[in-house]
Amino acid sequence: MFKSVEEHILINIRKAGRGTLFFLESFIAYGSPEAVKKALQRLVNTGELERVATGIYVRPQTDSVIGKLTPGIEEIAKAIAKRDKARIIPTGLYALNRLGLSTQVPLNVVYLTDGTARKVRIGNRTITFKKTTPKNVAAVGEISRLVIQALRTIGKDKVTDYEIKHIQTLLSKEKPTRLQYDIRLAPVWIREIMMPVLKSLLHE
Repeated sequence: MFKSVEEHILINIRKAGRGTLFFLESFIAYGSPEAVKKALQRLVNTGELERVATGIYVRPQTDSVIGKLTPGIEEIAKAIAKRDKARIIPTGLYALNRLGLSTQVPLNVVYLTDGTARKVRIGNRTITFKKTTPKNVAAVGEISRLVIQALRTIGKDKVTDYEIKHIQTLLSKEKPTRLQYDIRLAPVWIREIMMPVLKSLLHE
């Protein structure tokens, strides 16, 4: 039996868990870009999908206490990076916030990427992907790569003893092999802050 573009998409999204993000490109096998776009709009109208940003959709998810759950900035950024087969690293104020070094939540979140430079508007917030060299996104540690970017943002002559101690406490939770790899990618002054933690981890 022949299925319409909308029916194909509906079957696909219902197989996925609620909260799953989809892109316009996720459904190009089912029809022309225009046909897919129209089908997605109809599914938004019926409540099967919600539009997160241009070309980005989510299967709605609700919590009995909180109500409607919306995808976080980090989740959206990672989904875009996965689609583009690109690496990303949070930077600037967002990196500081993630490490607990700032209470300020930036409206414009900036990621370094080895993929395409772009801006994505999510409601009143913006995700900016800033093109950089592969070396700048080569760090692999979840904590250590944030630390490098946070310290770059603070600056060599402005980092305080409190911030160094806080960062070193966080780094002690990083996997030693990842920390060892990432230290080689850091500027010398940042390496000097990270190195005592690595030595401590290797001698445990």
